[in-house]
Amino acid sequence: AHAARPQPAATPTPAATSAAPDPARSARIATLDWEALEAGIHDCRACALCERRKQAVPGVGDRQARWMLVGEAPGAEEDQRGEPFVGQAGRLLDNMLAAIGLKRGEDVYIANAVKCRPPHNRTPERGEIAACLPYLDRQIALVQPQLLIALGRPAAQALLDREIAISAARGKRFERAGVAVVVTYHPAYLLRNPQDKAKAWEDLCFARRLMAEAG
Repeated sequence: AHAARPQPAATPTPAATSAAPDPARSARIATLDWEALEAGIHDCRACALCERRKQAVPGVGDRQARWMLVGEAPGAEEDQRGEPFVGQAGRLLDNMLAAIGLKRGEDVYIANAVKCRPPHNRTPERGEIAACLPYLDRQIALVQPQLLIALGRPAAQALLDREIAISAARGKRFERAGVAVVVTYHPAYLLRNPQDKAKAWEDLCFARRLMAEAG
């Protein structure tokens, strides 16, 4: 075996420093209107994902929606088109919404926890989620939804700030700053595991009941 060579001290990169929240940056983002917020997302250099993106993907839909859906991160098609949930997973999401009488863009706002595509569609890292969290916080504050639906584990962890197992979190009402949160599977997961589509349907029915009870 070769003796390990001493390594030069690493220069901090955006990825290495992104896990530490910057209160001044968060406070500034918390004051932005929609136009400034989306411009900030497109120009963001807070983590290393900015280096390989084609474009950032802020969000889409009704900016005064009662329903807000939060996914994980953009994939290849989203990175190309600048809109969340396009392609096969997007079509499945549209079908899921239609099943409970909802439609993309009408009383529904859709965003991702992370606004830039991770390489090879890998799961976003904790530091990447932390770097993007002020943007998601501001989107939620501007939309003022009655219900947040977390699509997949990274989205649930971003919204609830804790480790989450989807199987254990399903069918429960969580809260984030007074807003109800429901956790379900990500449509991309359901494409790979169609046997769980019935569970996702149950979750959407649970979400619809919560909304009906809230009036």
